[in-house]
Amino acid sequence: NAIGFDAPVAELHDLFCKKLQQCCVLFDFLDCVADLKGKEIKRAALNELVESVATSRGVLIEPLYPEAIKMISVNIFRTLPPSENPEFDPEEDEPTLEASWPHLQLVYEFFLRFLESPDFQPSMAKRYVDQKFVLQLLELFDSEDPREREYLKTILHRVYGKLLGLRAYIRKQINNIFLRFIYETEHFNGVAELLEILGSIINGFALPLKAEHKQFLVRVLIPLHTAKSLSIFHAQLAYCVVQFMEKDATVTEYIIRGLLKYWPKTCTQKEVMFLGEIEEILDVIEPSQFIRVQEPLFKQIAACISSPHFQVAERALYFWNNEYILSLIEENCQVILPLVFATLYRVSKEHWNQTIVSLIYNVLKTFMEMNSKLFDDLTASYKVEKQKEKQKTRHVLDDICSIIRHIIFHIVNMYRLGHLLNGSHHDSTHSLPCFKLKIVDTIGEETLKE
Repeated sequence: NAIGFDAPVAELHDLFCKKLQQCCVLFDFLDCVADLKGKEIKRAALNELVESVATSRGVLIEPLYPEAIKMISVNIFRTLPPSENPEFDPEEDEPTLEASWPHLQLVYEFFLRFLESPDFQPSMAKRYVDQKFVLQLLELFDSEDPREREYLKTILHRVYGKLLGLRAYIRKQINNIFLRFIYETEHFNGVAELLEILGSIINGFALPLKAEHKQFLVRVLIPLHTAKSLSIFHAQLAYCVVQFMEKDATVTEYIIRGLLKYWPKTCTQKEVMFLGEIEEILDVIEPSQFIRVQEPLFKQIAACISSPHFQVAERALYFWNNEYILSLIEENCQVILPLVFATLYRVSKEHWNQTIVSLIYNVLKTFMEMNSKLFDDLTASYKVEKQKEKQKTRHVLDDICSIIRHIIFHIVNMYRLGHLLNGSHHDSTHSLPCFKLKIVDTIGEETLKE
């Protein structure tokens, strides 16, 4: 029978309980034609439960809590199948969707409405939504189906908000999932969703930050940047990092030095992501914290500007288009300009990409307007250094040519001596020394010209 919303309360509770028990029956969705009638009956019952919990007041009484959690558990908790594609790439490949989604979606919808109901009582729910339940819920975040992970994200967030006694446990288990992901498996489908939940959690942290929270930042969030699949969850990760900074400015140095420690060496895409995150950080950095990290930071930015990959160089040069970052650079021009000047000057003469050259000219012009005297001094000193390098190179080449001439001279003399000892009067190598020395002189002259 359908749940009658105008039925007496006792009858309504009894019918609601029976519907919950009815929905504990599972069906095989891998067989499309099996139990079609039973599947449709269960779908209709789930829809009634969703509507009832969403619209009826007074339906969630204490005896229904264990029945509701049992129905939810029976339907959603299962062993996730191994990926059909062992080389599954979330960026390139289509995910495997859950076959039983027609029922599973309604179960998740019921769970969400249950948690959001005005009648929901955390004191009753905590007996059934316990640590074991939460652990199983977190394991489901590895589902390949993005629709399921989206529901799980919202549901876990509601559980965290309403069941205060589970908060520390939820944070600890998310911490464990990330540590396994970083150091063991390198695979977990729900990293982005868990980070999105954490973004909200971090936003609600009380000040001053607990040592536990700072350790999570340093030992988990920063090392997450080393993951091969960073691009899938980088936006959420960067948001969490910035949230920490906005909560407590004293963590800024840990963050920037951590990013510099894990800076990618061979992946252009990751370097561009790191530069984007650095800009997000600099957008909210306090001037006093900027001073503490400016030297190592701008050494890395200079290295990025000199990258042969134009996307990396371009992203680094875009920092000078950000008004707040530009104001920080101007305040600390005496420190920053000497760190980047030589790179800017050299790359402006050598880079293959004309867009990069144009951007560098704009940056050099900006620096010249900021502090013309320092700019002129650095230009003069750069030219002097280049001249010294040329002279040093010339001396080295002269020494090399001299050594080669001496070696050839000794070889030829030994060759002649060998002929004399053998009684040969014909000197077939008469012209050899001059010929060899001419070659050496020519090589030396050509090298020096270059």
